[in-house]
Order: sequence, then C-alpha cells, then structure tokens
Amino acid sequence: MDLHIHLTGERPVSAQVYRQIRDAILDGRLRPREALPPSRELARRLQLSRNTVLVVYERLRAEGFLESRVGAGMFVSDGIRIRPATAASESPLRPRPLWNDVPQPPDMSATRSEYDFRPGIPDARLFPYVAWRVRVARQLHLRSTGTGTHIDAAGVPALRAAIARHIGVSRGVRASPDDVFVMSGSQQAMDLITRVLVAPGEIVAVEDPGYALPRLAFQAHGCRVTGVPVDPDGLVVDAIPDRTRLVYVTPSHQYPLGMAMSMARRQALLEWARRADACIIEDDYDSEFRYTGRPLEPLQSLDASGRVLYVGSFSKVLLPTLRLGFVVAPASLHAALRKAKFVADWHTAVPVQAALAQFIDDGLLARHIRRMRSVYGERHDRIVRILERDFRGRLSPLPSLGGLHLTALLAETDARADRVITVRAHTAGVSVQALSRHHSDTPARPGLLLGYGAIATDRIEDGLRRLRGCL
Repeated sequence: MDLHIHLTGERPVSAQVYRQIRDAILDGRLRPREALPPSRELARRLQLSRNTVLVVYERLRAEGFLESRVGAGMFVSDGIRIRPATAASESPLRPRPLWNDVPQPPDMSATRSEYDFRPGIPDARLFPYVAWRVRVARQLHLRSTGTGTHIDAAGVPALRAAIARHIGVSRGVRASPDDVFVMSGSQQAMDLITRVLVAPGEIVAVEDPGYALPRLAFQAHGCRVTGVPVDPDGLVVDAIPDRTRLVYVTPSHQYPLGMAMSMARRQALLEWARRADACIIEDDYDSEFRYTGRPLEPLQSLDASGRVLYVGSFSKVLLPTLRLGFVVAPASLHAALRKAKFVADWHTAVPVQAALAQFIDDGLLARHIRRMRSVYGERHDRIVRILERDFRGRLSPLPSLGGLHLTALLAETDARADRVITVRAHTAGVSVQALSRHHSDTPARPGLLLGYGAIATDRIEDGLRRLRGCL
C-alpha cells in the first residue's frame, strides 16, 4: 500500500522518515508481514536519494521492526507489540440531545448463544448460496465492460418490475414498477418517508408494544412519537391522538404480539386516515410466512384514497446482511422519494439489485419462500406444543398464525420479570428477548419473544428445557 510520510523543513530528513515508519508500526497501522514500498519507489515519491531510504530501512531492520526477504523486499516483523492508543484531545462537538436517549445498537456479530431464540432472524444455513453467487457473479461480469456509472435513485428497473410482480401475486398489492422504490433495508424506507412527509414537531403514532427502530427513526427527525395500545384486533384506532400526521402499523403480524389486524379494524384505520388527512406506513415485514388461516388483504390493496405506503423487506426472507427493502408509494410522492433517496445515498448497490431481480424472475425467491415456510412452520408448531406441555402455568403462548417468532406471556405480575429471566437465560446459553422492552407508553406486560429462524429444529426441545430452568 502507499505509505504516507510528511516531511517538514527540519533536518535530518532521514530521522523524520524513520520516526514516521516506526510510529506506523507501533500504532498498528502497518501490520506484521506487510510489505513496505521498494526503496527506489519511496525515494522517488519523497524526492530523496535512495541511500537515505536505505539507511532508514537498515536502521529499522537492525532494531527488529523490519525483516528483509531476498528478492522480495522489506516487511514488518512479527511479534511487534502494539502500543496503547493515546487519548485524543477533547472535542467541543456534541450531538443533539435526543441522541443521548437512543440506546446503543446491538452487536449483531457478537458470539451467538448455544440456543438462539432471538426473533426476526432467518436461517442463514438454508440460504441458496450457490444460486445467489451465480447471479451476483453474472451481474459483476456484465458490468465489467460498462462505464460503472450510477443509476436511477429509485432502483434498477428490472428489480422494481420484479418486486411489483412478486408482491402483486403473493400479497395482492396493487403496484406498477414506477410505484416501487428500492431501499437499503426497510429502516431506510422509514427514514426517507419521514423526511418526505413529516415535519419536526408533528405527531407520529406507533403500536405499543411495537417495533422500536421505526420509533427511533421518527424521533431522530424531531417528531412527537406516541404509543397507541393494541388489542386482539390490532391497533386501537379510537386511541390515535388528534392531529396525528402518520401512523406506523404491522397489520399482518403485529410486532411483537403476533396477532393479525382484523378486517373491521383495517377498514376503521383507513377511514380514520381519510378523515384526519393522515398517512399510514404498512410494514409487511414477514407476511410471507403464514402457516394457517386465510391471509388478510394488505391495507394498501384496501386503500381507495392513496394514503398507505407499503414497506417490505428481503431481510427476513433471504439474509439480513443483504440490506434490501422497498417501499410502494402513491404517484404523488414519487418525485420527493426519488430526491430523498438520492440525497441519502444516491442508490442501493446495483449488482445486488440486479442479481435479486434475476433471482425473482427465475422463480428462485418463490421456491425459497415455500421451502422456508415449511421449515419455519414446523419449528413454530414444535415450540407451541412444548410450551403447552412443559410450561403450563408459567408461560402462555399468544395466538400467532405466522412469522419468525411467537410471544408467550409470563405468569409473573412484575413488569420487569422477563428482563431478569433473559439475563439468567443468557448466562445459561439461551438467547430470548423480553416483551417488556417493546413497551413505551402503555403498561408493560412481562413475556418472552421466542424466535425460531436461527435455531435448528432438532435443537428446539433442548433449548426450551434449558430455558425452563431459568423461569
């Protein structure tokens, strides 16, 4: 790699070169076995004599910082102890106060528990890697002869068309390719929708309990976020505050409780939005995985007044690391969403978009969903059976027709009992999530979220047996 060395007017220059290379090694910027530039090249770049560079290299070699390899050059030696980083000077810069209240993002790359029941994580072991690699490689090859220019901020046309067909067939969503905007995950969709539609200080309503990340996105834009209770029919429409500008809901599989919003409640919410001149974000985050019962129509397909923005994600269906999502928006918002996406990051990665378009068009997405629906359905049923058999009186599963997790209520009345249990479980090698953490404005109910995407089917019973010992 290029080695940056800054020379001042001080003398001798060899001491400056020596000190800066030595500091780069001690600070860990030059790593063990990393090659240094050839002496001729470094001398030319620094406009020094080659002998000056050779003297520096020889001194560093003699002191054990470098080692020479015949015919290969100079390399950083193994075994150099990196010195502790020095504290940077205190900066006067401070974030806006709201960021002090935002929790630190979880480290999703941290070591997994022996029994992983975290919600919302698909089984990466069953992802069709070979088929995906073939399509990504093909797209990279096709673009290797192009100019490498950027594309429409709304997304690759082939993917927008493929998504419109996919959700039209599988979910009954009414959308043309022009209505589809490709995002770097559903969370970016929430962020950009808020930028386009909601002014700081306006009221945004969210389900309570509910998904925390959209709430944080709304708060980051200066919105006044209020929680609205849910009951067995879904969001309680009559509890939405006056002058609410936007409502965020998960009607197909309420997060985290798991019920589907009833048809009567869906119609009531749409009527409320019409009367209040408000908009609705419909997050259909894992609707592909429904195991029993007839699927209800999305709010978007019932909407006759163009007030619903439909958000979907491929994180639950494929892999979270792909960071691919989308929003279906009415025509009146197309221009503003395109501008907002361009301002945010120009566009989502093109080769991945194009590969996903081919993956959908080749029928591989539908095939993968069918396969995973069977796998997850079996895991869902197994957890329910074990809870009813071994946890009676301690943990009661709530009715859930699909998704990647189910929620079970604890018999304890202490609202924070579930948090104590999750700590015990983590110590015992079991990862679960506390229901009370998803409450904000309504009284918390203690319970546990049990995901079944990340845990193999044959490990569920052993994992739940260990969890039972933590109750």
